[in-house]
Parts: sequence; C-alpha cells; structure tokens
Amino acid sequence: MGNLPFLSLVTFLPLLGAAFILVIRGAPDIVARNARNVALLTSGATFLLSLGIWFNFDPSTADFQFEERALWMPAFNIAYHMGVDGISMPFVLLSTLLIPICILASWTSITIRVKEYMIAFLLMETMLVGTFCALDIILFYLFFEGVLIPMFLIIGVWGGPRRVYSAFKFFLYTLAGSVLMLLALLTLYLHAGTTDIPSLLVYDLPTGLQQWLWLACFAAFAVKLPMWPVHTWLPDAHVEAPTAGSVILAGVLLKFGGYGFLRFSLPMFPEASITFAPLVFALSIIAVVYPSLVALAQEDMKKLIAYSSVAHMAFVTVGAFSMTVPGVEGAIFQMLSHGVVSAALFLVVGVVYDRTHSRDIASYGGLVHRMPVYALVFMLFMLGSVGLPGTSGFVGEFLVLLGAFQHDAWVATFTATGVILGAAYMLYLYRRVILGALVKDSLKRMKDLSPRELLVFAPLIVVVLWMGVYPDPLLGVMHVSVQNIVERLDVARAALDASALAVR
Repeated sequence: MGNLPFLSLVTFLPLLGAAFILVIRGAPDIVARNARNVALLTSGATFLLSLGIWFNFDPSTADFQFEERALWMPAFNIAYHMGVDGISMPFVLLSTLLIPICILASWTSITIRVKEYMIAFLLMETMLVGTFCALDIILFYLFFEGVLIPMFLIIGVWGGPRRVYSAFKFFLYTLAGSVLMLLALLTLYLHAGTTDIPSLLVYDLPTGLQQWLWLACFAAFAVKLPMWPVHTWLPDAHVEAPTAGSVILAGVLLKFGGYGFLRFSLPMFPEASITFAPLVFALSIIAVVYPSLVALAQEDMKKLIAYSSVAHMAFVTVGAFSMTVPGVEGAIFQMLSHGVVSAALFLVVGVVYDRTHSRDIASYGGLVHRMPVYALVFMLFMLGSVGLPGTSGFVGEFLVLLGAFQHDAWVATFTATGVILGAAYMLYLYRRVILGALVKDSLKRMKDLSPRELLVFAPLIVVVLWMGVYPDPLLGVMHVSVQNIVERLDVARAALDASALAVR
C-alpha cells in the first residue's frame, strides 16, 4: 500500500460519513432518507476499502503489517500506533461487513431519530475497527471503551420497553470490568516503560506480577465475552436492543473478550495463563452446559439466541486456553463463525418481529407454508449454529475440540456436550416457529422475504458456506501468528516446569 495510511482510512472513514450526516438539513423525511443513503454508502465504501487489507496481507509472517506510527504524547512515550496481524485482520473485515448489513436491515424499521441512529452506527464502526487495529495499549483502551457510548445509545434510545434498564446494566457491567483492566495497563506501562503492544508481547514480566495483571484483564475480557457467571447483562441487552443493535452486539462486541485473551492474556502473561487455565476450563464447561439448559426453557426467541451465544463463546475460551495450534485457531474461527451466524439469527428474528411485533415462540408456527424462502434461510443459519458439516460452525467446533483433546480429554468431553445441547435448543426453536400447521390467523397474511431482506442475508449465506466448505484461506492467514503465540506459551511452560523441579 506504499505510504498510504490504509488502516487509518478504514478506521476513520465512517467518522467522515457521520460528520456529513450531522450537517444534513431539511424536512424530516428528506433528512432520514439522506442519512440512510450516506450511512450505507460510507459503510459500503469502508468494507470495500478493508478488502484491500485481505488482498495485500502476507500470511507467511507473524509480524504486524500496514503499520502506522506517530508520537501522540511524547512526554509519556505514548504513540498513535496501528497495525494488523493474522489474528486481528479477520475481525476488521467482520466489523466492516456487518455495519452496512445493519444499516440495510434498519432501512424501514427505524423511523425515529434516523439521523442520530446512523451517526451512532458509523461511530460504532470506527471504534470497532480501531480496537482491532490499535497497537498501543492506551489507544486500544480508548477504542475498547469508546464502543460503549454508541451501543449504550442504540439500546437506550431505540430499544424495547425496558431499554433504559438494559442499557445501564450493559454499561455498568462492562465498565466495571474495564476499570480493572485500565489499572493493569497502567501497571504494565510503569513496569515496562512503554505502551507499545509489539514491545510488550516480547517483554518478560515477573511471574507474580503476571498473575495480578492477568486477573485484572480477565475481569474485563470475561464480562465482554461474556463468561459465566458475569453473563447476565447479555440476555437483557439483546432482548431490548433493536435488531441491528443485537447484530453488532453478538457479531462483534462479544469478540472483544476473546480477542483480548489472544492479544494480551496469552502472549503477555503466558505463565499466568498456564497457571489459571484450569479456572478458565471450569468456568467454560459450566458456560457450555448451564446456558444451553436455560436456552431450552426460553419462550423469547432473542433470549434463546442470547443464551446460545454464551455457550458458543465458551468454546472460544476452551480453544484459546488449550494452548495448542488447532485449539487457538479453532477459537478464532469459532469467533468469526459465531459473528456471522449469530448476527444472521438475530436478523432472522428481526424479519418476523417487523411483521408481527412479537418475539414469543408461542406466537408462531407453520411459517414454512407462508414463507418458504424465509424457512430455508432460517434453516441454513440454524444448522450453522448447530455446527453441521459444510457450515462455518463445524470447522470452529471441530478445531476447538481437537485442541482440547490434545490438552485434556476430560475437558474436551465435557465441552462436546455443548454440541448436543446446541442441536436440542436450535431444533426446538426451528420446529416451533417454522414447522407444523399454520393455525394462527395473524400468520396467514405474512409475506415472504422482500428483495431488500434477501440482499441483507445473501452475503452472510455466502460467508457461512465459504467458511464451512473452504476454510483454508482464513486458517492460512492466522496460522503463523497463532504458532507464534503457542511457541511463547511452550517456552513459559518449560520455564515453569524447570522452576518446579528446582524447588523439589
């Protein structure tokens, strides 16, 4: 890309679109139409621009690429430093793909404060991309926390009846964990004398300090993921958020926790990660089983999918802390797959909610008779969530279980129960909503997917099938970076074993 600040363009182009929408004036209907058009054009252009990162990425190196660096606060040695590697680059593409889909999905359902809604989503895109590109811990923290503002507004202004309660619960939960992470980052800076992430990735910290820093960061990442038992904000946030808000929340925001483990906890605090791995496995196994059983009891479609997200994210932590190449690659792949599949499932719920204004499973039944195309699309993403071979969900779960078996057969066995339970609650949902007799009069007038709705689902269908049938391009991109992390963990494990022998 030469000297072009490519990552900055991808990160801040949405802000330019938001500024343009801010100055739009005129009659309310004209302002709303123009705001939608500008938001869609800006986010679409950002996605096309971000494809340049994929096409020009070199998968043969673990080094950060497309780096940009400028001193920001010279007195404190804090810089504006951006770059991507094989771990962060796919998440940039996931973020830039989902934002235009969200805007298109909100085209007719959002009718109040359309201008502000579009600005919130473009601001969200800048924060999402910035989080995955930041290579300075202070810059990372600003983007990481900055996401809270637009999401808080999206839930609190355009959400359901209990939107204010859910918005505050989401904000306070995630902020509380992040305050501890901020203390950890400041300690890291004071100890190492730098905020530069590439430098910190190779900096050796004392084992005792590593453990405290790991626990502080764990508080933030566990809430964001979310892990059991700090997951209770998620179902409330999903139920009250507008459809597009749920799409971004499940599609990208939950990935911040997993990305944090892979960027900070595992490579920066390797010895602490090895020490606390049994704790992570215990919480993850509970998170696979308990939310799956809760999902089976749900009568609200959004709540069921929200609890399924908690179970699917538990696969991520199992894969990451197996500390094997297949496990870590599976964790990343599972996050990407879940980002697409769960986003699509919330869009699937949004389609019928826009028509009936009900999310109750009991309100539906027999939709296949009136909406056959919708039933087919729903089935594809339901099977993707279950992990059917040929879909993206299978590849992620298979690699996670493979890595877990290499680490500990019992952990893998307990984690595998999530596959069975996942099939149970997703098939239950599909049978109740789609199959059976069409007996409710309100459903007999339901219309099938419109051309706009088909356009929303089309790219997600392509991605789910592509990732499931031909995962090699994605796995190839992340392989060297993952290997680099695992090698650092192997060195730390050898050091711990040596110190244990010395004590004996």
